[in-house]
Amino acid sequence: MPRVDQWFNALTPGRISAIVIGVVVAIILGVFWELGKRRVADKENRHRIARFFIATGVVLALLWTAAILLRNPGQFTLAFGAIGAGVAFAVQEVIASLAGWLTILLAQFYRIGDRVELGGIKGDVIEIGFLRTRLMEIGQWIGSDLYNGRTVLVTNSFIFKQPVFNYSGSFPFIWDEIHVPFRYDSDPGAAEEMLERVVGDVTREYTEKAEQAWEAMLDKYRIPHARMVPLVTMVTTDNWMAFTARYLVDYRARRTTQHEIFTRILQEISASGGKLALGSSTSQIIQPSSIDVIISRKQAKDSP
Repeated sequence: MPRVDQWFNALTPGRISAIVIGVVVAIILGVFWELGKRRVADKENRHRIARFFIATGVVLALLWTAAILLRNPGQFTLAFGAIGAGVAFAVQEVIASLAGWLTILLAQFYRIGDRVELGGIKGDVIEIGFLRTRLMEIGQWIGSDLYNGRTVLVTNSFIFKQPVFNYSGSFPFIWDEIHVPFRYDSDPGAAEEMLERVVGDVTREYTEKAEQAWEAMLDKYRIPHARMVPLVTMVTTDNWMAFTARYLVDYRARRTTQHEIFTRILQEISASGGKLALGSSTSQIIQPSSIDVIISRKQAKDSP
């Protein structure tokens, strides 16, 4: 173990210059951090990133200074490299999760409150930790976009391995559609007009907000303009006229919007005076007729 005077004697001009260079690099990285943290809106996430960078910077500064002051820094570098390689291999998943955490916060893959799908798991983000993201799960045995009561932890390294689906990022709306069959004796023009009117009335608020959000996306991404107002189309089948209504809705209100639309459709059909009628397939099982067999005594006596 070198004495204190040996440490001071090791401070040659070249090594002092190397220490100064290390300090300058640290300052430059600090400036870049100050510029980059403006992209992290959440104060808690900014605090976590700051603590991570400070701890990492202190460790690297100590290692850099020790490597400079040692008489044979080559051996130190070799030993440190071997140890670092072993540690990196042992905790590669942890390192990948930490890198994923930084990427999530800086690149804004998702934020707390967003609805996402990670690794086939869909839910709302309730916590973004250093290693894992906690989701309040939706779906599974629940047949709609409602919570099923489970919280799921997903490692942050998933963002490097599988696609990340964000339902509420830059454009917090989704396109949904419903299918309505009408009998062939219905008026197709009246059916189309009724669907456009009902769907338009129910989703008008979402359509107006979606148009504003899409305009903001056009400033950030090179994407074509999309149709925001509801669209009604029809195809014919062997049994009925099948109408499809496509519309925009808030990602949290898809099921309730469907309920309101179908309720209004049934009311409109009931008030149409027979002009509109839903198509349906009906199967009826008819009981087979009974066959009575009567054999007289004489026939039974003469039979072999």
